[in-house]
Amino acid sequence: MAIKALREALKAEESMSLQPLLEASWVIQVHAFSAMAAFVLGVIQFTAPKGTLPHKTLGAVWVLLMTLIVISSIFIRPSVYPGLPLIQWFGPIHIFTVVTTVGIVGGLIYLIKGGPTLKKHKGPFMGIFIGGLIIAGAFAFLPGRIMHAVALGG
Repeated sequence: MAIKALREALKAEESMSLQPLLEASWVIQVHAFSAMAAFVLGVIQFTAPKGTLPHKTLGAVWVLLMTLIVISSIFIRPSVYPGLPLIQWFGPIHIFTVVTTVGIVGGLIYLIKGGPTLKKHKGPFMGIFIGGLIIAGAFAFLPGRIMHAVALGG
């Protein structure tokens, strides 16, 4: 039984490859690698001490990464219909583009205001992390998507 489970695990490991992502368009690569970096930085931000210089510095990098993710998402076109005009590229997943943009702006406004509103930046940024990285990221692993091919092969 254990040998069978080990074989399955090794088989799954063999099928995991960055190749589908590396063969994708540059805008998808920018989007995906920025999202991965933002996810890691977000976890660090939530667990590390607040108000420190590293928190502020990593926070600024995280906001820039999230902005890059939003901008790149606008230019990701559906591969099934590559000839579509820009306005027709947008699908339901692009709701996350709008919501994330609103969250970035809202969080930055709280930071710029400072004072008693400073701690409120956590709300929009936590929402972006959960909605924009975890939930939208989960959609990237659906069958037929590049990240599904990266994680599960085929």
